[in-house]
Amino acid sequence: MPLTDFNLLITTSRGNEDEACSEAWFLLGELGDRESLVEKTGVLGLVAVKTKLNPFEVIEGFRRILSERPYEFRYISRVIPVETVVRTRLDEIRKAVEKLSKKILEGETFRVTVEKRHTQLSSREIIEAAAASVDRKVDLQNPDKVILIEVLGGLTGISVIKPDDILSVVKERR
Repeated sequence: MPLTDFNLLITTSRGNEDEACSEAWFLLGELGDRESLVEKTGVLGLVAVKTKLNPFEVIEGFRRILSERPYEFRYISRVIPVETVVRTRLDEIRKAVEKLSKKILEGETFRVTVEKRHTQLSSREIIEAAAASVDRKVDLQNPDKVILIEVLGGLTGISVIKPDDILSVVKERR
């Protein structure tokens, strides 16, 4: 995967990666970024994006477009913000989470969610490495924040997000 510093991941149905790339590039242009890089990842149904815009603001912008013009979303299923990308090594994942976990405020709860593709690491290993440095209560059902770990072979995208920071086109269309 050539794009190593992506800040958004987009899911689509398998076989529609090219269409999802075009759609994402067009929609990012609508939000003011005509130079975004949008590439297939080598994982079926997954596209990586590097935009100059704040990924959380992109999701809000996409939400606005979705509510006003839902027909603009034909191929994009979900849009996931990525705050940092590291090599897929437990020590690098742990360090990145340690930095980002400052976003989990005193009294807030968290959960670690792992989406892994093309790796031998177990979800349990990844979760233990990620949670090791987070001194907050865990809530698997209804957390205030989610430590999202997206493993794509040798690269891992990490974010600390609120549960509604992921745009799910199908859910939000209803």
